[in-house]
Amino acid sequence: MGIEMPGAAAEAPARGGPGADGAPGPGGVPAESMRRFTRFVGLDVHKRTVMACVLDGSGHKVHQEEFACTPGELGRFARSHLGPHAAVALEATSNTWAVCNVLRPWCGAVKVSNPLKTKAIAQASVKTDKVDANVLGQLLRCDYLPGVWVPNESTRRLRRQVARRTALVQDRTAVKNRIHSTLAGELIAVPVSKLYGTSGLAWLKEAAMSEQARSFIDSDLRLLEGLENEIALLDQDLATAAHQHDQAKLLMTLPGVDYAVAMTLLAALGDVTRFKDGDHAASYLGLTPSTKQSADHCYHGPITKQGNSHARWMLIEAAQHLDKHPGPLGVFFRRLLKKKNRNVAVVATARKLVTIAYLMLRHNEPYRYAQPATVKAKLSRLRLKAGGRKRTGGNPKGSGRHPNYGSGQGQRRIAPLQEVCQIEGLPAPLPLEQLPAGEKRMLEQTGTLQAVEPFRVPQSRPRAESRRADSGEGPGPDRQSSCQGGSCPTASGAGHQAPSPAPEPPPLPLHSLVGAQGGRKKT
Repeated sequence: MGIEMPGAAAEAPARGGPGADGAPGPGGVPAESMRRFTRFVGLDVHKRTVMACVLDGSGHKVHQEEFACTPGELGRFARSHLGPHAAVALEATSNTWAVCNVLRPWCGAVKVSNPLKTKAIAQASVKTDKVDANVLGQLLRCDYLPGVWVPNESTRRLRRQVARRTALVQDRTAVKNRIHSTLAGELIAVPVSKLYGTSGLAWLKEAAMSEQARSFIDSDLRLLEGLENEIALLDQDLATAAHQHDQAKLLMTLPGVDYAVAMTLLAALGDVTRFKDGDHAASYLGLTPSTKQSADHCYHGPITKQGNSHARWMLIEAAQHLDKHPGPLGVFFRRLLKKKNRNVAVVATARKLVTIAYLMLRHNEPYRYAQPATVKAKLSRLRLKAGGRKRTGGNPKGSGRHPNYGSGQGQRRIAPLQEVCQIEGLPAPLPLEQLPAGEKRMLEQTGTLQAVEPFRVPQSRPRAESRRADSGEGPGPDRQSSCQGGSCPTASGAGHQAPSPAPEPPPLPLHSLVGAQGGRKKT
C-alpha cells in the first residue's frame, strides 16, 4: 500500500513505486524540492545505537551500517557519508536535538519527522531498524516526510526547564499523597486544615503512630523538604527569566496567568509567527474539539489532547476561576455555564486564552480588559522575586500632605491600565475609542463596556480594603484558589474587586476535567 498525498498521485510513478514496507521504492527522480540533494540518509536513532541507510538520487541503497549513538561515532559517519549535497531524516525522540546539533554542520539539511504521522513506518507489516531507516530515506527523497518545527536553543532550554519543574511538582504531589496514605493506614485523623502548613508539619513530626509508620513519615518529610528546595530554586530561575522577558510580562496581563503559566506557554508555542492564527495555536496545544465527518454527518467530540499536555493543563488551571472576571472572558465563561457543564466551559475558556495570547504576542499588546490593580500586583511580585527593588509611593516631595491626612479616611489611588503598563515598561493597550467596530459592538451587547471603562481611568479605594485585596484576605474576581495538596504549579496573583462587577452565577460543583469536551462524566 503506497502513501497517498493530495496532488501527488500523478507524480508517484515517476518517483518510484511503493515497496513492500509501504514506502516509495527505488526509481525515478527525487521530488522537485529535493533535487538539489544527491544523497538521502535515513537514521533510526535509539538511546545507544543508530541504524543508518544512505540512498542515492534514484532511491537505491549505497550504504547501510549500525554504529553507537555517541558524538564521536556520529562525527565519523558524517565525515564519511555526508556533505553539502546530503539530506538527513530522523524521527523525533529524546536525543533527537543532540544528534541534529552534531550532524547539521556536515550536511545540507536535517529534517525531523513526527513519528505519530509517519504512517509508512507505524503501519508497516515488517518493522525493523533497517526497514525504518530505509523508509525514512525514501520518504525524505520523495518529500513525503511530515516534519516538525525545529525550536532554537533558547526555546529548547526553556522547555527543559519547565519540564523539569513539572516533574519535580509531580514528585512532590506523590510524596504528599504517600503521607496521606500512611496516615489513613494508621487510622489517624488530621486535626489541622492544612497538613503541609507550619502547624500541620509540626503536628506531623510529633504525631503518635507505629514505629514503621513513623519511619515512613520521616523519610517522606525529608524527601518533601528536598523537593521543596529544588522547586524553589527553579521558581527563582523562572521568575528571573520572566522578569527579563517582555513577552512573559505581556502574557501576565491575562487574568489567571502568572509567570509560571506565561513561561510554560512561551516554551510550548515558541515562535508564534509560525501559526496562521490563534485557532491553529489552540489546535497545536490540543484544545480544539475532535471532528469526525463523513458525507452529511459531522460529529464534534472531546478535545484532541495533542501537543504539550503540561501547557494544556496549566491553561485549564488558569481558566478555573475566570467566571468571576468582569471582562469579556468572564462573560464568555458564564454564557457557556448556562448551556454546558462547568468542565466544557473551563476547557473552552482555556482555548480562548490561547487565541487571545496569540494575538497579544503577534501585535505586542497587553490584554485590553485587564484589571489594573491585579496586573500591578502580579508584576510587582515578579519584580521582587527576581531581585528587584520595591518602588516607593506617596506624594512627591514638596507637594504637602494629602487632603485626607488626619481624617481617618485613607484613600489609595488605583492607577489606570495604561499607566501601569508604562511603569512596568509594557506597551500601552489600545484605547477603547480605537477598538474595531465589531469589538465595540460585542462589548455593548454583552454589557461589559461599563465594567471595563473604569479600568482606563484613575480610581480610589479605601486603604484598608486595598490592603485586604492585595494580601488576598478579601474576595476578588481574579483570585485563584490554592490547588489541593500544593500540587498546582501555577503561581496566580491575588485579585481585586472590580468597581462594577458583572453578576455572578451561583457556584457549581467542579467535576473532573477528563473528557471535558465530551459532555458530562458518568459516575
